[in-house]
Amino acid sequence: MTKRRGLNFNNVPLLVTIGLFLLMFGTGSVAFPGFFSLQNVLNLFIDNSYLLILGVGMTFVIVSGGIDLSVGSVLALSTMIASSLIEHAHMNPFLAMLIVVACGATLGLIMGYLIQEFDIPPFIVTLAGLYLARGLCYIISLETIAIQNPTFLAVAGWQLPLGPNAYLSMGSLVAIFLVCLGWFISRYTNFGRTVFAIGGNENSAILMGLPVHRTKILIYVVSGVCTALAGIVFTFYTLSGYALNGNGMELDTIASVVIGGTLLTGGIGSIIGTVLGVFVYGSIQVLIMFQGNLNAWWTRIVIGLLVFLFSVLQRVFEAHRARRRPGGA
Repeated sequence: MTKRRGLNFNNVPLLVTIGLFLLMFGTGSVAFPGFFSLQNVLNLFIDNSYLLILGVGMTFVIVSGGIDLSVGSVLALSTMIASSLIEHAHMNPFLAMLIVVACGATLGLIMGYLIQEFDIPPFIVTLAGLYLARGLCYIISLETIAIQNPTFLAVAGWQLPLGPNAYLSMGSLVAIFLVCLGWFISRYTNFGRTVFAIGGNENSAILMGLPVHRTKILIYVVSGVCTALAGIVFTFYTLSGYALNGNGMELDTIASVVIGGTLLTGGIGSIIGTVLGVFVYGSIQVLIMFQGNLNAWWTRIVIGLLVFLFSVLQRVFEAHRARRRPGGA
């Protein structure tokens, strides 16, 4: 007999996210003239490029069953280090960017090592990282550090024309590259497969002989590198470093990943889903801007409601998976 093939239930969260994004963008296109345009679509990449980069790193962390609360503070620290090195130390901007990425990787390595070797919950370790990074920002400077280096300004202001009145910024191109790289790593490398195996069942992954210990540390290194790069891209926007940058951004990142269909319990998720989650977040902001009469805090309200909705959806999803397991109720 030929086995009937139905809808893979693992894809349901992602399909819900796709439907939600299409509904929101379609509603905006009907309700507001000029909403549906090439540049408005490209603006989803431009305006949310740093959040896309943060989302790539956070997806690996959450798929593995972990969490990283430090990303907002580390982003701020990255802007402070970059601006201080460029303006105060008069360092070449590209060398400064490499140092920023190295600092992000080092912080990620320290947190990953503590989580793995001392079996400390990721929530606690990354919360400590949040406070540490934010405090280091104030050690560097209490004031905003404006960047006036001509090379940095030229890189930050560079645009790729894609047609009449349509372009992509340097930051958005970095985000697109990292999204593609993250997708490839998650789908076609041993590291990516091990991350999913750890999130699905860590003990089984160990019994399979997978490099679980090393991978769990590397996951936070990846998150640290992504956060540092997001900080550099954020500096392209602000052209400065400021200790309060990224305040609450870790929550925006987690919300985008959850809305993108990644399970907080680990094992299931995708980079593409996270991109769509960020687009939903960005679309809410654009809809509120086009509407004109609503306060920007409505973005938080709507995102909160969506996180509630997707949390319930995840519980339904997990209950369905439990029933499908051998011996399930």
